[in-house]
Amino acid sequence: MGLAVEIPAATPSQPYRYRIAGLEVLALDLSPGDSVQVSSVDGAQSCEWLALKARGDEAADAAQQSGESPREAVKGAGTTIEASLAHFASVVSQGDHAFASQPQASEAQEMSGNRSPHTQARLEALGVAHCPPAYWQRLSAAGLPAEIRWPLEAPAARLILLAPGSDMTIEGERLATELEVSHFCTGLVGLEHLPVPLAPIRQETRVAAGTVEVYEVKQGEWIQIIDVAGRQCSDFVAFDATAWARGEELGLDAGATRSLSGHCMPNPGLYSVFFDQHLHPMLEVIQDTVGRHDSFMLACSPQYYEHHGYFGHDSCTVNFNNALSASHGIRQRASWPAINFFFNTWVQPCGTLAVDEPWSRPGDYVLLRADRDLICASSACPDDIDAANGWVPTDIHVRIYAAEHDFPRGIAYRNRPEELPRMTLPTAFHPCTSALTKQYIDYHGYWLATHYEGWGAKAEYLACRERVAVMDLSALRKFEVAGPDAERLLQYALTRNVRRLSIGEVVYSAMCQETGGMLDDGTLFRMGEQTFRWICGDPASGQWLRDLAEQQGYRVTVRDSTHQLHNIALQGPKSREVLAPLIWNARTQPEVETLGWFRFMVGRLAGPNGIPLMVSRTGYTGELGYEVWCHPHDAPAVWEAIWAAGEPHGIAPLGLDALDMLRIEAGLIFAGHEFCPQTSPYEAGIGFTVPMKSKEDDFIGRAAMQRETPESRHRIMGLRVDSSELVSHGDLVYHGRYPVGVITSATRSPLLNQSIAMCRLAPDFSSPGTQLEIGQLDGHQKRLVAEVVTLPFHDPERLKVRS
Repeated sequence: MGLAVEIPAATPSQPYRYRIAGLEVLALDLSPGDSVQVSSVDGAQSCEWLALKARGDEAADAAQQSGESPREAVKGAGTTIEASLAHFASVVSQGDHAFASQPQASEAQEMSGNRSPHTQARLEALGVAHCPPAYWQRLSAAGLPAEIRWPLEAPAARLILLAPGSDMTIEGERLATELEVSHFCTGLVGLEHLPVPLAPIRQETRVAAGTVEVYEVKQGEWIQIIDVAGRQCSDFVAFDATAWARGEELGLDAGATRSLSGHCMPNPGLYSVFFDQHLHPMLEVIQDTVGRHDSFMLACSPQYYEHHGYFGHDSCTVNFNNALSASHGIRQRASWPAINFFFNTWVQPCGTLAVDEPWSRPGDYVLLRADRDLICASSACPDDIDAANGWVPTDIHVRIYAAEHDFPRGIAYRNRPEELPRMTLPTAFHPCTSALTKQYIDYHGYWLATHYEGWGAKAEYLACRERVAVMDLSALRKFEVAGPDAERLLQYALTRNVRRLSIGEVVYSAMCQETGGMLDDGTLFRMGEQTFRWICGDPASGQWLRDLAEQQGYRVTVRDSTHQLHNIALQGPKSREVLAPLIWNARTQPEVETLGWFRFMVGRLAGPNGIPLMVSRTGYTGELGYEVWCHPHDAPAVWEAIWAAGEPHGIAPLGLDALDMLRIEAGLIFAGHEFCPQTSPYEAGIGFTVPMKSKEDDFIGRAAMQRETPESRHRIMGLRVDSSELVSHGDLVYHGRYPVGVITSATRSPLLNQSIAMCRLAPDFSSPGTQLEIGQLDGHQKRLVAEVVTLPFHDPERLKVRS
């Protein structure tokens, strides 16, 4: 949870933009003439706001005079906060209905009495936790978007904004979701503004367009390189300061970095280190809001511009030479090898290095940590003869933070092109899994383990096939779909016949676009007559459902509950023995022992007063298994209880590497491999999710799929490779000289002791027993013989998963 990164807009007249997560709080300083716009991402979240004396409130002033902390001063009745300043504001609602600008007595009691502990702690930190309820104003969800205007004659104020709610119940009730805020500052006309600092700044440097700045950092310090206006490249070089003091130029080496990491560019996570010429770590990438940089090309030089007919043009190389030789006497070069942050390059199939405008937006940044004392230099590239800097070179800004701070690792992603970046988060089970491994990757915005130290992928796989294994799958996206038209929306959006779904039942479905191509797959839980929970892989699925509901005029809300519902999978033949004794159920709920396949129950851990849970008989391994769902603050206790119960049965943790082996053997599809928006459910191998005959209602993609002829469809089949060599996703499959299919997923199967693959084949070559070849190298010099087989490889009748 927590506030998202704040990113300034491209021009000074644009606002500061913020995201307030559910239950979170944002404090803004208002000047006369400012305005603040507030909107609900899902159209169902209200907003509460409080306006007090600028920079703190009267409590802070009283505390300075009395020696009390602001928190204690606030507790001394209403004398320290004389009055809310909200009466100065004019509030303009752009919503469909009137909003409550002044809460009624019952609302005031609710607003003051039902704060979650998380929200209360945030308000305590701001010194306003004990502010009288009457001072709070409420904007209803129906009244959003709305604008709070602060008039020119009003005093400066501090505005507190809150996304109110309580911790979500396991059934999906009382869910608090995101608000988006835009702060228009009249005092910033003619000025640009930067992202909110990550911590107190030790030093900062502005690199003007077309120049270079040199700066020094100490071991452990943090370097934040910011693209001020967006689409601006910044070459970066670094030298070991201690080595330089003894006369050695020991610098950052891009070639060494690529060779040691096996990646073209370090990124936050497992492969995050830049190395020097001696192959020693020099810097580490901690945060990156762009994800697109260059480590191959040299910094621009005079020769580059001369070659294109621009004589005497400024260049990064000349700027580096002048700045570094003047400041430290570092020798000049004909062209500088550098890490070019924000430079958008890639290698085309023909081998050409292509260049286009950077992906970076105003305020995007890279955060580095120095592994030793360094001499650094950053450029704001002067290139204006091509798209490298969006055709208009602008400034770069560098901030240095002291070593005493600590910042989480994160890679930014966006669900919508226009939204603020979201950084990778640890799951609520991370305190438990991180005690067992350091091997994590970013998976859909969360850090998930690839494998566990002391086990390894094969041992984890065997534990799942033979005993029991537990896996953190909290990165799955959860959406609460509720309202009178919830069933109508899902009946139209999904391929399955949702009307046939009973309360307590789960169904696996595809979600398609009008062309019949798959956007996502997932499981749908029917929580009640008018409430559903959609569990899927793509964060964009929620917005797709919201847009669809708006287009159709359905009365339904689609709310993202991912951050308030985390889950683990307990899989393997011993999973029932481990889980059943732990779960208490009310008489109205089924027991774990009798829970049917694709059914769920709501219960509690270890008794009627225990942690509330949802348990579903679902999984992604082809084994008997369950998924256990809980609120994030209960996650460590849930993991520890299941782990303790599983130890007598030889439980093991399960990472993504082992999961891939398990799901391929089970013939289970994966986004970006077996399906994409150009692949129909039939060609993805899940035609059973499209009940054309029994589902009479229309659904998105139906007409396109009806136009397909079964005989012409490519098919997902299995391949058994007659070799111990590994094959890979994307390898072409040949019959003679020409390809007839492509491998979508592949692994080395411990069960079969051979390489296996899932493959999309032309219908003419998809019959079981057909002999084909997998092309490697150039597709012709090396061929691996393979036989077409039906899926799944493991448990063809799926008896284990149903047992």
